[in-house]
Amino acid sequence: MHPHLNTDSDDLAALLERAKTLTVRYWEHIAAQPPADEPPMPPQPAILPKHGLGTAQALAWFEQHYAPHMAASSGPRYWGFVTGGTTPAALVGDWLVAAYDTNLADRHNSAAPYLELDAVRLLRELFGLPDTLHGVFVSGATMANTVGLALGREWVARQHGHQTAQDGLYGLPPIPVLSAEPHSSTYKALSMLGMGRRITLVSRLVDREAMDIADLRQRLEQLNGQPAIVVASAGTVNTVDFDDLAAVADLREEYPFWLHVDAAFGGFAACSPRYADRLAGWERADSITVDAHKWLNVPYDSAMVFTPHLRLQSEVFQNRAAYLPAVSDEPDFFHLTPENSRRWRALPAWMTLMAYGREGYREIVERTCALAQALGERAAQSEYFELVWPVRMNVACLTLRGDRTPERIAAFLAALRDDGRLFLTPGNFGGVSGFRAALVNWRTTEADLDLAWEAMTEAAQRV
Repeated sequence: MHPHLNTDSDDLAALLERAKTLTVRYWEHIAAQPPADEPPMPPQPAILPKHGLGTAQALAWFEQHYAPHMAASSGPRYWGFVTGGTTPAALVGDWLVAAYDTNLADRHNSAAPYLELDAVRLLRELFGLPDTLHGVFVSGATMANTVGLALGREWVARQHGHQTAQDGLYGLPPIPVLSAEPHSSTYKALSMLGMGRRITLVSRLVDREAMDIADLRQRLEQLNGQPAIVVASAGTVNTVDFDDLAAVADLREEYPFWLHVDAAFGGFAACSPRYADRLAGWERADSITVDAHKWLNVPYDSAMVFTPHLRLQSEVFQNRAAYLPAVSDEPDFFHLTPENSRRWRALPAWMTLMAYGREGYREIVERTCALAQALGERAAQSEYFELVWPVRMNVACLTLRGDRTPERIAAFLAALRDDGRLFLTPGNFGGVSGFRAALVNWRTTEADLDLAWEAMTEAAQRV
């Protein structure tokens, strides 16, 4: 055995203690850390050592060259992408994931797959979804959308007497995909699936991002019975608007289509009695995307895809080899997603659900929504900002008063980033250049809102 491996194995407790010290130091100071931090110059590149340094020296290198510039994107004032943090329970779970490094290939060889099934059951209960919807973990919303759309592609193909999983796309007519405000990952998923970035955009309701059901009906009618895929939004990325999912599902009584619901973070509306009715009808979907490293606040990377079509899913993603368990009525996970090798993402999710329960997640959702709405109210009354859209849940779309050219918006966001108290991302809302604040982090409180508002005001004054 290599001497460093032998020494590090013997010294594991001390090495983990050093890693714990570094972790706790970051954890305790995360609120004071800049949510975005571009190093003044790229860290010095490492040179692969011939004989290795051992873990202690490797950790020291990391602490010197990288740790000082690790941005607190999991902190309370990272409001750019829809990014959660990591709850204490999820951090404990993720540490154990690395320690066990379990192989999930065969559910009969370990308790780990059963915990994943238990985590999916807990999530269904949290979301109010029926047991007929089977769930499985994937790396993120992009992969969950890819799985859902792959199933939709196969379903449509079979309406034509074709099987893409066996025969590919050759000979299959283009598959119509309809949506009003699809997330960018939907286009990416369609590209990976060989369907092209072609989406028929359904008209939206006035001053909304939700689809006009009458226009959807008309476009489905124009297909003359041709099967299609409809991608419905349960929380658009800018305004957290929801399509009328029940009305969309009702149209399947008249027209043949696969209904995929992208509920990446909007699915967590189910946690709150104030917002749950926005998801009415989503249990009737053919596939559903929900992201876990957003409002669930577990570490990257983690998401779930739900579908009642378990047999179809295993026929699309099955993997056959002499050393692998065959497909059964209870297929192993590698028969259900693009991945064979997969991290035990379920443990952090299970741990945090068990630790904080239904009421814990209701409180997180309602608090972050209330803070986003308070931010919108401040902007509407401000001499420096304007509220572009009503705040429906946890995202506020804002712009600067007066000159709101993309150049000035970019200068404002750069000044804000360099200030170190808040991070926001740019956006274009109905032709208006601006920026969006997405609040999903379990740590975010009213004190963070006050600090963020102060930073925004000062940055606006400088540009």
